[in-house]
Amino acid sequence: MTHPDWAYHERWLASQTTDLLDFGRASAEAPNGFAWLDAAGRPELDRPLDLWVTARMTHVYSLGALIGHPGAEALADHGLAALTGPFADPEGGGWHTQLAPDGTATDSGKEAYAHSFVVLAGSSAVTAGRPGAEQLLTRALANQNSRFLRAGDGMVIDRFNRDFTRADPYRGANANMHTVEAYLAAADATGETTWRRRALGIIERMVKAAREHSWRLPEHFTADWRPILGYNADHPKDRFRPYGATPGHGFEWSRLIWQTRAALGAAAPDWMEPAAEELFRRARGDGWRDTPTPGFVYTVDWDGRTVIEARLYWVLAEAVSAAITGYRVTGDPFYRELYDRWWTVIEERFIDRELGSWHHELTASGAVGETLWDGKPDIYHTVQATLIPRLPVGPTLARALEAGLLDRA
Repeated sequence: MTHPDWAYHERWLASQTTDLLDFGRASAEAPNGFAWLDAAGRPELDRPLDLWVTARMTHVYSLGALIGHPGAEALADHGLAALTGPFADPEGGGWHTQLAPDGTATDSGKEAYAHSFVVLAGSSAVTAGRPGAEQLLTRALANQNSRFLRAGDGMVIDRFNRDFTRADPYRGANANMHTVEAYLAAADATGETTWRRRALGIIERMVKAAREHSWRLPEHFTADWRPILGYNADHPKDRFRPYGATPGHGFEWSRLIWQTRAALGAAAPDWMEPAAEELFRRARGDGWRDTPTPGFVYTVDWDGRTVIEARLYWVLAEAVSAAITGYRVTGDPFYRELYDRWWTVIEERFIDRELGSWHHELTASGAVGETLWDGKPDIYHTVQATLIPRLPVGPTLARALEAGLLDRA
């Protein structure tokens, strides 16, 4: 196929980044964090505030500050004020998972998934030179060391009670995946290479599990990391713990493996590149559907049959990010052709030209759906999908932007 002009494509991606950062601004109208946005980008100010949304938006606007987006610095600082203020829990430790609109805590537990984004937000904000970011990152990394990261297996525990005295026996791939992303960013922000080695340790265990299941990565595990393949089979649409394999996470893991390999340089094990390729190809093979609406299904069973046919925006965002990363690493036109094809689907079907941002969910027939997600809560996946193609495989996003590597890949 004929590839589009790359310089034009970079300019188009830049315009998409601008549109997304502008779309997300209204979420800062919540005084104690970033509010959940509805489909039109209006903040739902009577809705509880989620730690993962506030941390991800703080990360995104720190990236915005690094590219000089007007107003991004103030928005990043708004997030930092929430993370060092009402979301922080000086009594129980760590950060509250959720707040009422008035800033009071509404939860009783601490989640590794959300805490990984606190590390990511702190890392990006440090790199962007935002005041108070170093203190946030120092505390977040100390929390990883003392609470979530388990020395015996090098993995993070998914959930604790409020004061970290009791751990849930469930272990999950998703929280550990985002912890890998956070640890890579932390290594670049602090210069402490230990975080890269820890990211590699998490990846190694997950790759072993994927290899043992035909590269369909199990998402759910017991406390000693035995896969629970039937987890939530009776409740397959659970928002954070769905039944089956998730092709979107296959793409995400493949990208993170390539990025970790780049970060490790000559010290990277030989198995990393073929593992990234296997995960990518399995995700594509299991997830892609041409009809009735082009896109990736959300989940499949252990034979690759569709479980949830909804087409979610973030899966395509991760697919294009993984495809361009694979192309940069291998030079194989296979990845570039898929990258071009999938951006065409995003442009034609997912970008919402009426209300802004992307449709977060489409049904198999192409209608806008809300089976799994309502509204457009944040812009993390979408902004990253517009920046990753414009940057080299390493270092991580904030450090690459700080180094002036945008559009120099």
